[in-house]
Amino acid sequence: MNATSGLHTFSLDPAHSSVNFSARHMMLSKVRGQFKVVSGSLTLAEGSSIPTTIDATIDVSSIDTSETQRDGHLKSPDFLDAEQFRQITFKSSTIVRAGEAFTATGDLTIHGVTKSITLAGQLEGRTKDPWGNDRVAFSATTKINRKDFGLTWNQMLETGGVLVGEDIAIELEIQAIPAK
Repeated sequence: MNATSGLHTFSLDPAHSSVNFSARHMMLSKVRGQFKVVSGSLTLAEGSSIPTTIDATIDVSSIDTSETQRDGHLKSPDFLDAEQFRQITFKSSTIVRAGEAFTATGDLTIHGVTKSITLAGQLEGRTKDPWGNDRVAFSATTKINRKDFGLTWNQMLETGGVLVGEDIAIELEIQAIPAK
């Protein structure tokens, strides 16, 4: 805690947090995946469970769609280029509270391109775990257009349309504990 400001810093609990995404495949169905390695911190004001700042980092090489060949393609220069762009980051600039809901606007950097996005968030709860540690949980969603981040690879389908949709839905389930 920063005693002079009444702010408390929490660390994301990677064992109880997930970053999930989905995209249309062949304009028919959604393919879902996740990033298995996420870290970061958030700040809570004294007496509040809604963050005042959020700072998160995702390890690009931790992408998992349950299909090894697809994961390899997503890590390749055609998409995320995990060797050159090892991290996806989000740093909030503004968080607006509305009861237990909030919107967090900030800079999302993917593939070396930074764009402002807004997350629609919700407090899921705050409690003490069996070891006496304070825990807070949030969910949040957003949608991005992958082309805005330089992820333009695609393949035209014989019947019209494209192999990979442009819109990516992102869903976050985050638990955080006080930073040590």
